[in-house]
Amino acid sequence: MHKEESQQDRVFLREAYLEAQGGYDEGGVPVGAVMVRDGEVIVRGRNKRVQENDPVMHGETDCLRNAGTLSDYSDIVLYTTLSPCMMCTGAILHFGIKRVVVGEDVNFPGNVDFLREHGVEVSLIDDPDCKALMSTFIKERPDIWYEDIAGNEEI
Repeated sequence: MHKEESQQDRVFLREAYLEAQGGYDEGGVPVGAVMVRDGEVIVRGRNKRVQENDPVMHGETDCLRNAGTLSDYSDIVLYTTLSPCMMCTGAILHFGIKRVVVGEDVNFPGNVDFLREHGVEVSLIDDPDCKALMSTFIKERPDIWYEDIAGNEEI
């Protein structure tokens, strides 16, 4: 179930990282995501819960919203800079996304195992840039971090 990372995974994860950096630059939680189909980025998203005062606007959900309605998600690869919370995990499962590439799970362990248990192929990259950006944000803005997913140890 776990595919080794490829150079292509690194390239697309970097695109997700640029979304996370954009969110950080806007004063938001630095989580970015991109959806890829047939080797092309088809849509981008970033956590905008601070910018839009929307508690469900995480990186993955923003990406899904930006994609609009697709008839089939099974050939989509979702790249995200941080291990998905349970809400985003549910969205991944609900829409039938079969592969997720995760930048890091050190700052937030998320639900990688849950995704795998439900048939999603997950590649965990352990990207130093993703880890450093989130770690910096948590140190600078613990108030925002802990009011979001990190404040609930059960997620």
